[in-house]
Amino acid sequence: MITKKNFSLKNYNSFNIDVNAKEFIEINSKEELIGLNGLLKNEKILFLGGGSNILFTKDYDGTVIYLNLKGIKIEKENTDFSVVKANAGENWSDFIEFCLNNNLGGVENLSLIPGNVGSAPVQNIGAYGVELKDVFLSCEVFNFDDFSLKDFDLSDCEFEYRNSVFKKNKNLIILSVKLKLTNNNHDINTSYGDINDELKKSNIDNPTIKDISRVISDIRRRKLPDPKQIGNAGSFFKNPIVNKEKLNWIEKHHKNVPSYKIDKNDYKIPAAWLIETAGLKGKKFGKFGIHKLQPLVLVNYGGAKGGDIYKLSLSIKEIIKKIFKIELETEVNII
Repeated sequence: MITKKNFSLKNYNSFNIDVNAKEFIEINSKEELIGLNGLLKNEKILFLGGGSNILFTKDYDGTVIYLNLKGIKIEKENTDFSVVKANAGENWSDFIEFCLNNNLGGVENLSLIPGNVGSAPVQNIGAYGVELKDVFLSCEVFNFDDFSLKDFDLSDCEFEYRNSVFKKNKNLIILSVKLKLTNNNHDINTSYGDINDELKKSNIDNPTIKDISRVISDIRRRKLPDPKQIGNAGSFFKNPIVNKEKLNWIEKHHKNVPSYKIDKNDYKIPAAWLIETAGLKGKKFGKFGIHKLQPLVLVNYGGAKGGDIYKLSLSIKEIIKKIFKIELETEVNII
């Protein structure tokens, strides 16, 4: 366990916002975490993993607990499937690489998503036709209310689109995640057009999971800024879901509205399209702005304040509501 006072969090959030925590505790084992029982009763607490889905708007007047729990292993395997356990502090991209190197399929479409393994279930991360819940088996959870440990299965997690029980209850802390992945006969998902276009360019007719991962990584690198170079938290807003009546109204006022049917009467509209159609793509306001290629991403060009980026997000929501009568929902956690 490592403890520091008035500690800078700039290197612990992908927006690269320079704020301080009153106290910073690095936890390297489950035993260290449980050992905090009774020591932090009256403290304001924030658990931090990869910091890839958070925007700090001010200094944190409390204790930040940084979960640096490491380790990946294959726990069970048979002819068709393997159960892989990864601890919360493992980098998600490193975990993807482990899976690919061991020919484990099911997560290749989630390549290059920033953050750590522990934050993946919180958001029910998803991309290119796949969500974490599709391969999720269970996770070990620490309840900060009573310092108890419990295994959560799929139903316990209450997964929804970019949501889960962990997002609703901040005292439930994920320590490790188990996924059920394929050993062979992988379900290759190329349902998104961009993937097929890239495969055709490379003359690949029968892609492997490594091919899918590489193609998706290439697409993401072209479209999304690298947090190591330009501070960002990936998608800042969720893609809104509207009913058929609202979709018809939007289509009446705008041409070529992209939409994806998700059930009998509900459709998902890309938030990026809404923001771009509103004329906001690429707008820059000094040290911060909206990314020039992906309008769903708000960026810190260097030295921006979290409060300024937050105010920008509110302005975007107001403009989208005025034009499209749609309430955008923030995907990033605002602190």
